[in-house]
Amino acid sequence: MSDVLLVITNLPDAPAAERLARQLIAARAAACVNQLAPCASVYRWQGKIESAVEIPLLIKTTRAAYPRLERLIREAHPYELPEIIAVPVTAGLPAYLDWVSGETKIDETNKE
Repeated sequence: MSDVLLVITNLPDAPAAERLARQLIAARAAACVNQLAPCASVYRWQGKIESAVEIPLLIKTTRAAYPRLERLIREAHPYELPEIIAVPVTAGLPAYLDWVSGETKIDETNKE
């Protein structure tokens, strides 16, 4: 089983999504962030049905980097309760999974 995770979150607009993506990469909390096209979200919040257009992010990280990633998302996210869902990657191209692991590891050779 891989230690790679796919983390999903949504931002209210493209500039906020771009800022968060760049911050996660700069901090080595993620190896890659895909900013998807806007989508319509419908949800219940504080007893009312709400809707919003949001920008989904697909974030590739590792279990070891996840606490750092979650902290950064929570600090930078404009929502009171951001969606942060981590899905384990159970299979994938080994070289890609190794790349994700290497890009999220902080050691003396790649310290930011």
